[in-house]
Amino acid sequence: MKKFTLMDGSALVIWLLPAIYLLFTYNSLPQSVPMHYDLNGAVNRYGDKSEFFIILGLPVLVYLLLKFLPAVDPKKKVKYSEASFQKLALGMVVFLSAITIIFIFSTLHPGIKPGKLILPIIGLLFAFMGNIMYNIKPNYFVGIRTPWTLESEDNWRSTHRLAGKIWFVGGIILTITLLLIPERAGTIVFMCVAVIIALVPVIYSYVYFKRYQLNQNS
Repeated sequence: MKKFTLMDGSALVIWLLPAIYLLFTYNSLPQSVPMHYDLNGAVNRYGDKSEFFIILGLPVLVYLLLKFLPAVDPKKKVKYSEASFQKLALGMVVFLSAITIIFIFSTLHPGIKPGKLILPIIGLLFAFMGNIMYNIKPNYFVGIRTPWTLESEDNWRSTHRLAGKIWFVGGIILTITLLLIPERAGTIVFMCVAVIIALVPVIYSYVYFKRYQLNQNS
């Protein structure tokens, strides 16, 4: 049984912020609230305001899942990156709690489009994840998990060194750019950058594998 740590307490305090905000504003929310938006920022699904309580449970679920991964890891590799997983868990609580607050706030103030705030926050999440990629050891749950990185620790280390730089820089560029340009253009920029930072490390891991294979055969 894991002890209750300072990281757990920090996650709890952060999670309580949207929970308290929802409780104080619940009676002011309309019965039917926007629950999903398309790429243009238009509402494409409404739901009952009680669904916000379900959304509140998501940060808790993600935090507990990441916290207890070492216990369910069949290869027991997560334990070598346990500190990084704890940071990632706390970061996800911050991210999901911020998203929840934005959804509630935009529901109370219909003139505010949540996409204008959510996409820059996702950019910050990319930068945060890039910053911790350097310290993530090979595992089956988090990271650039390709057949080639999982096959070789050198491949994993080199790929994540590159991915960390790309995700951090890409996340910072996204955050700044999305705050300055119109929402529709921001969505296009976001999709392009997201595809680039996702694909480049995967391609690099394959090229690294082929180069290593060539060296072995020469």
